[in-house]
Amino acid sequence: MDAGVSLSQFDGQSKLLVRSLLCGVSGARRALGVFHRQQRANPGVSLSSFIDSLCRDEITCPDTKAQPVTVKPLVCLFPPLFKQNLLSFIYLVYPVLPRATVLHLLKCLSQDPHPSPWVSALVRQLERNLGAQSQEPLHTPLFSQRLKELSQHLVGGDDTGGWAKCFGGQGVESGSQSGSSEPGTQRKRKASFVTQDLDGREPRQQSKRIKMDICGSECLEAEEQSAKDEISGSLERDAPAETPAEELQPASDSRCDILPEHIQAAVLQIKELLESQTDWDQSSMDVFKVLSGCDPSQVEVLCSMLCLPDLPEQHLPKLCSSILAPTSDLSYSTATTFIRSLLLKKVLSLSEPASRCLVTAVTSLCGRWPRPMCHALIGPVLEDKNIGNPQAELLNRLIEAGLDSHYRLLVLQMTFRIEWSEAVLSIIHSVLDSKPDLSDELFTQFIEQLVSQGPQFTKSVKFAKMMLTVLTKYSSYVTAAHKHSLHSCLMLNETFLKKSVQGALKRITHS
Repeated sequence: MDAGVSLSQFDGQSKLLVRSLLCGVSGARRALGVFHRQQRANPGVSLSSFIDSLCRDEITCPDTKAQPVTVKPLVCLFPPLFKQNLLSFIYLVYPVLPRATVLHLLKCLSQDPHPSPWVSALVRQLERNLGAQSQEPLHTPLFSQRLKELSQHLVGGDDTGGWAKCFGGQGVESGSQSGSSEPGTQRKRKASFVTQDLDGREPRQQSKRIKMDICGSECLEAEEQSAKDEISGSLERDAPAETPAEELQPASDSRCDILPEHIQAAVLQIKELLESQTDWDQSSMDVFKVLSGCDPSQVEVLCSMLCLPDLPEQHLPKLCSSILAPTSDLSYSTATTFIRSLLLKKVLSLSEPASRCLVTAVTSLCGRWPRPMCHALIGPVLEDKNIGNPQAELLNRLIEAGLDSHYRLLVLQMTFRIEWSEAVLSIIHSVLDSKPDLSDELFTQFIEQLVSQGPQFTKSVKFAKMMLTVLTKYSSYVTAAHKHSLHSCLMLNETFLKKSVQGALKRITHS
């Protein structure tokens, strides 16, 4: 089944239910939680459209040319575990659903040519609860036959009767075969028995004591494994819309549990928006207001649940425009956490010039929150030892377009705490070219850094150009002490710009 085609049949709220029901053995519980949150947000919400979409006929293409094209209800195209979760979920909420709607769904599920025993049993149980007068037993004929044989063995009068007789040797055999074993061949069983699945599956080792519900547990395990294989093979193409069942561990639940319910509901709505291919209207964008009421730890969890560090860059401008809506505003700490979560990984991983979408996102957020941008993005990028030309080019564009003088000075001060590289030199040069309003104290600190880090750049043209900029644009700041230090630093320079820099230094006079 093509998961993308199937999910396109559902509206936004129904998609959340579908994805919850695809989340492994906990799907029914997760779907119930989603439904309850939808009810709190909209008391008039109904499952009718969700069930109608499941019952809609879908044309299926055959695997081979020899097979004909068939028309089945959409629900029949989902894996067995989804159907089991769906029926478990319906069983919990059917009292509030129209009886005809539920019966229509059960009728559609009955059209499945290869139903699993669990799905068949749940369908019959729901039919009984709804008064549909279903007289069929909940178990299959094969199950009934094996259960009868098991009961006969349990009441047998042989000395070796009981569980040892039922589960010894070749599994469940006829009474004559079980009674023909010689006394000398009986061995003590330790912690495991070789049993045979009641639906004819191969024997498997059981590491626990055999219990009366062994038949049901084995069937469930087989269905879960089948569903996992089917989901991984056919539904992962809709990622990141679905979450693999093995990733949905209690740790993920506990991470989500620290968020208030209204934020959890907003996470689901934002995820749906990020995965949609349509334009966002004003009501859709209003969901991002939830960020204004979050503290930094909640924002970090929210961004992690939404996988924002891995969000495709083409979604960034639309997301940022929603965050920057006039009705929403973030505190310094919240904005810092959000910018770090959304952008830092993307910028650090750049191996080529930043895309237009990434540049737009960075500059727009910087325009609203310049100080958080300095501490959440610019500072960590400067401190990264692997900073290269793509990062330097992005920061230079940011300095030129989105930072006023005060914050450009903050960036310059950040460079005093790190070891300079060619990329960092480019950023410092960009700051100096923008002519920020330097104080005498700050200029002195910069000259000290320039002199101390100069010996490693004796052959660097960028370093020589930066010195030339300092001596031409900031000559009024240069004191006699600065001039002496710069002369000593310049003596080590080996680039073709050495004479030009020396000439600029000589032209600086002091009255």
